Amino acid sequence: MLDDRWQGTLWLAPDFAILHGEAGATDSHAHYAHQLMLSTGTPFTAELDGSIHTAQRLLVASLRPHAIVAAPAPLFTIYAEPQCLGVAALLAAQDGVHEPTLDSLAASLQAQPRQQLADARLQRALDQVDALLSGKVSASAVADAAHLSLSQLERLFSAQLGLPVRRLVLWRRLRLAIRFILLGNTLTHAAHAAGFADAAHFSRTMRSLFGVRADRSLRQLNVKLLD
Repeated sequence: MLDDRWQGTLWLAPDFAILHGEAGATDSHAHYAHQLMLSTGTPFTAELDGSIHTAQRLLVASLRPHAIVAAPAPLFTIYAEPQCLGVAALLAAQDGVHEPTLDSLAASLQAQPRQQLADARLQRALDQVDALLSGKVSASAVADAAHLSLSQLERLFSAQLGLPVRRLVLWRRLRLAIRFILLGNTLTHAAHAAGFADAAHFSRTMRSLFGVRADRSLRQLNVKLLD
């Protein structure tokens, strides 16, 4: 069985998160966030796109399959929302700190310029998705809010966000459910509040997108909200 428990401290902002602590092995997975792993001590071993890397720094761009194989020392792991913070901004934030700490990394990430969505209709669509997350997210309702046809909505999401509407909704549901759990809610309540059919659906999504079990990976974290 994989030792997939996360232990340590998580700082959670609206468009990034920083996890510092012990990282267990994970299944291979791929999620929407860009991810940067940093070790200030012993190198870690990870699999990226089927290749094994032993390093103290590894960038995992959005949607690339990866897994933690072994991490002997505590890691900093940064997750960044791609539509707000690109790969260049993520690397610049890390390069801008002399000694990585939660404080220094958070300050550097907050100082990075945010990307602006090129199409205002896309922002209206994302706002509507977030407004509907606790229940059924109708693609037609999202399209109507953005003044788009369904086919235009799908093309816009795929071209500018890199995900179809359904997958983006699932990612945002997962983010919301994780936040609810970190704030002390039960797995079942968090799943329902984020619009999942049940706790099992949430758990499967967590395993698919992060390679770990929700009931083992979140409860040991000390959480600080930065928003």
